[in-house]
Amino acid sequence: MLEEEGAEVIVAPLLEITAPGDDRPLREAAQNVGRFAWVLFSSPSAVEAFAQATRAAGTLSILKNSKIAVVGPKTARAALDWDLPVTRQAQSSNGLGVYEAVRDLLNPGDEVLLPAAEEGRLELKEALEARGVKVLKIPAYRAKQNLLDPSSLAALKAAGPGVVLFASPRTAEAFLQSAGEVGREVLSRAAVVAIGPTTAKALAALGVSVAAVADQPTSAELVAAAVRAIRGRAGGCGGARDSRLSSLQRCQPQTRTRSNGPGLISPLPLSCKCW
Repeated sequence: MLEEEGAEVIVAPLLEITAPGDDRPLREAAQNVGRFAWVLFSSPSAVEAFAQATRAAGTLSILKNSKIAVVGPKTARAALDWDLPVTRQAQSSNGLGVYEAVRDLLNPGDEVLLPAAEEGRLELKEALEARGVKVLKIPAYRAKQNLLDPSSLAALKAAGPGVVLFASPRTAEAFLQSAGEVGREVLSRAAVVAIGPTTAKALAALGVSVAAVADQPTSAELVAAAVRAIRGRAGGCGGARDSRLSSLQRCQPQTRTRSNGPGLISPLPLSCKCW
């Protein structure tokens, strides 16, 4: 979508989605999926990994007849791609939003399956357990960090992007771990855009100021938030600006499977280089 708005996309991997270190819990959950009252998905990667596991176990048809709740529109689309029914979709695209979506349909003692990232957050599991629900949280995938090489770090520092996009808390953490002080310097000069409140909160916890947050966790809303951030930076420049993201640069990661990373945008009259 950024290319449609005049952006040039450059590949720069940060996270690589791989199988969990130990896939036995994933395989066992797939074999016994019929025992759970609900299956809750908090990312498209979790849907993909668990659906593939049930297909391998011969229980995909059982999953297709399960009650399923998802965190947001991207995860809902991933479920529908596997012909999985979406019984509930969170209004707020975070773990607690999923909890709110199913809370009135759960009873103490119900068993709920939560396929998630190996290093996934715990707020959804903790909220369910506080209600008396039995939760089996299994590692469905692992987000492996790819470090930036020295030449990429040098180019990043020289580029000085005007806007940086983050699509997940893990990506924000990985970027700062990989880029270090160079990354912090870049973010201090840029307008930082988060895909949702959970990512914005994670950035704030890392000491990063957020200029705009997408209204919904979709590509279209992330682009809209980038536009708001750019307009905010250009507010004192006088004269009307084109609403399109003309002459932009974005860095988007690419991996063997599915990946996440920050997007770097430099609108004119800022530098338009990107690593």
